[in-house]
Amino acid sequence: MNILLLHQYFLEDNDSGGSRWNEMTKSWTDLGHNITVIAGTINYAANEIPSEYKNKLFVKKKQGAIDVYRAHVYSGYNKSFIGRLFGYFSFVFSSLYVGLFVTRQKYDIVIVTSPPLFLGISAYFISLFKRIPFLFEIRDLWPESAIDTGVVTNKWIIKLSFLLEKFIYKKAKIINVLTPAFEKVLLTKKGIAKEKIIYIPNASDFSLSDQYLETFNVSAFRNENNYGDAFVVTYVGAHGVANHLEQILETAALLKNENVLFLLIGQGMEKQRLKEMATKMNLLNVRFIDPVPKADIFKYILASDVGCSVLKNVETFKTVYSNKTFDYMSCKKPVLMAIDGVSRELIESANAGLFVKPECPEDFKEKILFYLKNRPILIQHGENGYNFAKLNFDRSNLAIKYIEEIKNKCNLI
Repeated sequence: MNILLLHQYFLEDNDSGGSRWNEMTKSWTDLGHNITVIAGTINYAANEIPSEYKNKLFVKKKQGAIDVYRAHVYSGYNKSFIGRLFGYFSFVFSSLYVGLFVTRQKYDIVIVTSPPLFLGISAYFISLFKRIPFLFEIRDLWPESAIDTGVVTNKWIIKLSFLLEKFIYKKAKIINVLTPAFEKVLLTKKGIAKEKIIYIPNASDFSLSDQYLETFNVSAFRNENNYGDAFVVTYVGAHGVANHLEQILETAALLKNENVLFLLIGQGMEKQRLKEMATKMNLLNVRFIDPVPKADIFKYILASDVGCSVLKNVETFKTVYSNKTFDYMSCKKPVLMAIDGVSRELIESANAGLFVKPECPEDFKEKILFYLKNRPILIQHGENGYNFAKLNFDRSNLAIKYIEEIKNKCNLI
């Protein structure tokens, strides 16, 4: 198949962040499919556009076997909420231009992954003019998540967002949901027909983790980074309002007298404020680490004792799977899951970690101390998570299933 993917946050080769689609498209090209990606010029966590993209509507690049068009995004994307809206809509128009007038190849399907929801506009018009179906993937329920976290409060923006969501869901040939909870919401609250919905969740990339599990020198890495014999708790991901990383800092404050080290790896709008907060709290047991490439992320996880997944304690986040949870599981690390709902159910079903009451530092502390005192259970939970992910969330298997679902729904050979 020839596939056109619209993904504002598709990573560069050495970027950090959510790599679902970098891994998925690589799996598809390995299976013989042709992939073209229209992506943004600025990473969701970056503060400025790289110089090679400045003052250009688009730049064509090659990432492995994939053609990637980096289309213009407003430079003030990460400066404010208004800047972010300008960033979203600038990419809607630039991606639409590239999709209609620059990419001349004949495609079988357009895939768009959201958020941002607004990119569905580009997918719709490209599919309309090229006379091909489009698949809309929901990685996060938007605008609900933005409303619950207080990012969007204007009633007119909220109303228009729900109208746009309804329009896109109606026009999409297929809707892929990343969690069972998303499917339930679409069926019971959005009125979407079940036959339109497929379920291909986030997944574990075992191609790197299995390699490192056999060859990586954990002791050398820990010595190099001065971990000593500390119990290392690692968070990997965005540092934004939705993540509410204050709860990790507050937990660190409660564990000042224990040999516990917290690593916060990533970038986001809240990072500078969090660093200032940690300084004021005199948290010598917390380290902020700038984003690193995916291969290095596995090194940090393997050198840790546990991984943690956290989000703000709001209803919408009870429907999501944390992306990095699957990386922790693939590295045989138990998960401290400070997200209720389906993420909690995932960890408890796999017996792969401990649920932590969201935004409850006291409970966070107690769960860490439990693992400190019960190393055999910690190791067993890590093994359980690996085996469960291998059976149910192997990226290579899900990539094949995704293609088969598309072929069946669109009657493609």
